[in-house]
Formats: sequence, structure tokens, C-alpha cells
Amino acid sequence: MSDEVVRGPEDPQRRDFLEQATCALAGAGVAAASWPFISSMNPATNVVAAASTEVDVSTIQPGMSETVAWQGKPVFIVHRTEEQIAQMAQSEGVKDPQPDEERVLQPEWLVVVGICTHLGCVPGRNDEGWLCPCHGSVYDNSGRILRGPAPRNLEVPPYEFIAEEKIIIKKA
Repeated sequence: MSDEVVRGPEDPQRRDFLEQATCALAGAGVAAASWPFISSMNPATNVVAAASTEVDVSTIQPGMSETVAWQGKPVFIVHRTEEQIAQMAQSEGVKDPQPDEERVLQPEWLVVVGICTHLGCVPGRNDEGWLCPCHGSVYDNSGRILRGPAPRNLEVPPYEFIAEEKIIIKKA
């Protein structure tokens, strides 16, 4: 008989290889089976599209406003007149004092979320700014609360000018 080693089914190296191959194949199977579940946690395409809103403001005349939808919320975009800008330079008489310069990127454009900070109603536009019809909160032309039960100013969403007459309201 020769000194040659005969490897049979009890070979430990072969058993180790089979265990590793089985584990790798099982891991790949679990990953493949989990992918649809994990992928279902991503936001839907309509949600991703609504996460940011691009607005052409060239059609909004001075003194006029436009309401756009952003993340399911109304956003008021106001092209303010020189008179309105001058009036908003003063922050006297507001409940939640905040300088107008901190609320706008360009003085002639105001962008605020159109939801009352009291109970979530949508205020209507008037000469003074906005009036919440439900409980009488009054906001000025900078979105600052003047009087009424609302505790805070209208929220300023994250936005930027991407062109001279185009803004993008980004995801929060």
C-alpha cells in the first residue's frame, strides 16, 4: 500500500468549505428576500417630488401674492411693495419680535408657510397682512403675529433663489 492520503467524507477542510458556502448562500438569500421590505420604507415618488417646490415668481406683481403647495402645506409668496417693506422695518407691537431682515432673503419677497401657529388654520390675506378666520389672529406683511391667540410668527420655510425670478422651497 502507498503512503498517499485518501480524503473521504470525513475530511474537515471539505466540511468547513461546505459550511461557509452554505452560510454565504443563506445570507444572500436573506438579503434578496429582505430587499422588497427595505425598499418599501423609501418615500414614494410623489412624496419626493413634493419635498421641494420650484416657483417662478416673475408673474407675481408688486403688492400681490401667490399660494403654492409644499409638502402638503400652503406657502404664501408675497411680492411686497416699497411701502410694505418700509412698514415692516419696524417690529413694534408684535407678540413674537423678529426683525424683518431675518425673515426674508430679499426685501421685496416674503415666503412663509400659510398655517396659523395657533390651531393650524389657513389665514386669509388682507391689507394688514393675514387674518385667521377661526380665532382672529392677525399677522403683518412679514408674517409676524400682531394680535390674537397665535403664539408665534408664521414659519419661514427653507428656500433660496436659484435665479433672479425663481425660488426653490427645499425639504425641511
